[in-house]
Amino acid sequence: MKQLWCAVSLLAGSLFCSSIASAQTSASGALLEQMEQASQNLNYEFAYINVSRLGIESLRYRHAVIDNRIFAQLLQMDGPRREVIQRGNDISYFEPGLDPFSLPGNHIIDALPGLMFADFSRLGEAYDFIPVGRSRMADQMCEVVRIVSRDGTRYSYVVWLDVDTKLPLRIDLLDRDGETLEQFRVISFAVDEGVRNLMQGLEKANLPPSLSLPAGDKVELSWQPSWLPAGMKLISQSRRDIPSMNKTVESRLYSDGLFSFAINVTPADKSSSVQALRTGRRTVQTEVRNNNEITVVGELPPATAKRIADSIDSGSPK
Repeated sequence: MKQLWCAVSLLAGSLFCSSIASAQTSASGALLEQMEQASQNLNYEFAYINVSRLGIESLRYRHAVIDNRIFAQLLQMDGPRREVIQRGNDISYFEPGLDPFSLPGNHIIDALPGLMFADFSRLGEAYDFIPVGRSRMADQMCEVVRIVSRDGTRYSYVVWLDVDTKLPLRIDLLDRDGETLEQFRVISFAVDEGVRNLMQGLEKANLPPSLSLPAGDKVELSWQPSWLPAGMKLISQSRRDIPSMNKTVESRLYSDGLFSFAINVTPADKSSSVQALRTGRRTVQTEVRNNNEITVVGELPPATAKRIADSIDSGSPK
């Protein structure tokens, strides 16, 4: 009887601990959803740095909502003036030596963590959101949350969220060994109507017209990966000729809403060889098989990129 009660107690304790862990993950997921809402709905300004193995860059980001339209400005603070402006669904680029141009988009992605605009209700299928505690950042108390893929095939994030506004004040991208690949770190920030007033001038600013992107032809490809990390979905696929190389390239683009990668298949030639390269978060993995060159390129650890490349039955590009 005593052994039975011990077993029951252990089972109950296990269920209780599991329930607590689930509740903590749910609460952390709710915090991250609040971050996404705050990033898109508040009027704020960030002065921040991006740190990577390529160096350090200093930037300023302003964001405001005026008459239900988003206005934003990203400015590189050092060196030649480089600026990106968002007005509604148009993103305009200004850079020395290039003619200004605009592209359609929902938010500025250059030099800002895509994590700020991710759909965390969808990410909960493939990621765990783990509370780490509280820590001070940019002279503010923050909730710290770690984002980890459940199957261990992707990088992870650690996010510091301002307790009051839920804006991200620091975001670290970690490899699978826990080493920091990239860091977004706010030095100072403001959340007030003053930012909105500064951005009102963009309503009448003379911005370059938006370029129309050509519609891609619908294609059917004879190959596909037999394995993908959990939560990865096909976003697009294409076939295009490269006259300079006298080759046809077939591509598939995948994303889980947080990380993305592409698979390219071309006919192999004498220069084709097995290669592996990683620069920061980006990996390029090339395999040669069945007279085809298969390249996986994107935001993946090298081991994951190789597993995807090895899983492809390439057939024959058309």
